[in-house]
Amino acid sequence: MKAAVVTSYTEPITIEERDVPVPAPGQVLVRLETCGLCHTDIHAARGDWPVQPPLPFVPGHEGIGIVEQLGAGVTSRWIGERVAIAWLASACGACRYCVDGRETLCEQQQNSGYSVDGAFAEYAVAQASHVVPVPDGVSSIDAAPLTCAGLTTYKAMKVARIAPTERVGVFGIGGLGHLAIQYAQIMGGTVVAIDVKPDKLALAHELGASHTVNAGVVEPVEALHALGGLDVAVVLAASPHVFDQAFASLRRGGRLVCLALPADGGAMTVPIFETVIKGLSVIGSIVGTRQDLVEVFALHAAGRTRVVSQTRELEDVNDAIAEVLAGDVPARIVFQYAHASETLDLVR
Repeated sequence: MKAAVVTSYTEPITIEERDVPVPAPGQVLVRLETCGLCHTDIHAARGDWPVQPPLPFVPGHEGIGIVEQLGAGVTSRWIGERVAIAWLASACGACRYCVDGRETLCEQQQNSGYSVDGAFAEYAVAQASHVVPVPDGVSSIDAAPLTCAGLTTYKAMKVARIAPTERVGVFGIGGLGHLAIQYAQIMGGTVVAIDVKPDKLALAHELGASHTVNAGVVEPVEALHALGGLDVAVVLAASPHVFDQAFASLRRGGRLVCLALPADGGAMTVPIFETVIKGLSVIGSIVGTRQDLVEVFALHAAGRTRVVSQTRELEDVNDAIAEVLAGDVPARIVFQYAHASETLDLVR
């Protein structure tokens, strides 16, 4: 099989021919149709974060494909079923976080494309318990970005506790941001989109943002307070400076939701007096659970969301990364595998 493999944090990703993996007990073998390119994949390939993935490894955690083989003991999945391989590859299932519905905080978790090989390959093995079925009403191209970009922003809007008519600022309109705009509206929020690129702001307006702020032209904090300030600020741009701007844009009772992870870990300063007097909150939000992904897929199948993406071949992975880093992609890049069409013919 063909796979994109990270062999060095300082060298381009290589395309290799590997043996098709064999599912262990409790696992399934998935023949991939698509996989989205997430900024986390880029951080992983460059070893940007304090905990680096072990080399060599296959990135990818927005994988969509067909179950082709069941490992011993698997009864929850079946051959021919279309499933998603998400960031949460597995969790212990027994700790307080797994038991109370916060499985993405499990300290024993494994992560697709980071601690275990992911979906930048024609085949991947995954835990049968942690793949999520993809409904018929969701295409494999759309399902890929929904598996992380959609899941992550949907969860962020849930933890933000958006009340109807609250003003929600989305900082960074791209693969995550264009979906964050839609989830905020679904939950009753009035959206303000903040970016430095006019084309991204035009997309935000097209997707229903009530206001847009070009942070490369105007001072965003002043512009946002001129609108009345933000009840919720969701930061998807991986720059510590943007976190500071977002916090400063909050009105009384406002909530800052932190999602983006700067390459060097980053730091922000929270003024204690202002935080206390204004009743402000700073919330960290990690990717959603398996149930959250079920809800994300259901919303899309019901026609409530729109995914903006462009497809690429896996061989173009390094060029695709360069496009993302340059900000040249409207929203999400999705790798579509050459055998996807024949697989589709078999199962649909």
